[in-house]
Amino acid sequence: MVFALILQADGGGVPELGAQGFKALGEMMSNIGPIAIGVLTLLLISSLYSWTLIFAKWSAFRKATNESKQFVRAFRKATRLQEIASLAQETPNSPLAQVFEDVYETYKRQTGGSGPPLNLTPLERSAQTAASEAITALERRMSWLATIASTSPFVGLFGTVMGIVDAFHGLGTSGAATLRAVAPGISEALITTAAGLFVAVPALVAYNQFVSRVRIFASATDDFCRELLNSLEEMPARPAAPPPVSPRNPDGGRDLERGPQR
Repeated sequence: MVFALILQADGGGVPELGAQGFKALGEMMSNIGPIAIGVLTLLLISSLYSWTLIFAKWSAFRKATNESKQFVRAFRKATRLQEIASLAQETPNSPLAQVFEDVYETYKRQTGGSGPPLNLTPLERSAQTAASEAITALERRMSWLATIASTSPFVGLFGTVMGIVDAFHGLGTSGAATLRAVAPGISEALITTAAGLFVAVPALVAYNQFVSRVRIFASATDDFCRELLNSLEEMPARPAAPPPVSPRNPDGGRDLERGPQR
């Protein structure tokens, strides 16, 4: 309303947005002060870093999803742990493969690589630790998206406040409520406000989507841990080795020939 009154006092009307919109925006940018330039520079750096994180995380989640689906299908079809171990090395981006590698290393230390596990407790601990590390790796640097989403509007608001201050300073200097006196300050306020929202909204949307994906990965990893431990627990025991057969006693019984007969 104040802005409309100023327009009426100046004798002008609401400017029409048309082909000269970009030209007007360029003129507004050329009239902003050093504080607004600093705010826009900070917001530009935040936006570039935010979009870099968004594309990097999107690529990482896509690879993790595809490789996890491939690994689970192979895991449920395989009959030997060695086959799954070789596949896990081919799918390093899958959190499920990372869990299997850690559990398999613990299993080999217990049994030498064959037979049922001697104790499931160390395997459970290895699975929990590996799952936690895998999910933490997926969450890495996501807090920056939340930080950018929450602070960018306030950075833009700072530019807005300074623009309004500049507008009132122009009114005080000119001594008349004209559009020419307040236009630079109002343009600074509007540009910094829009820039803050432009930086914050994509970061907030991406952060919420990535948090949802991380929860799905965490649930899938927990389910795979239980499935893997159940598979190891249900492994058949190795058959007992037959007694050594004496060359003079093929039946495997007690050798009665202890020496030369008298």
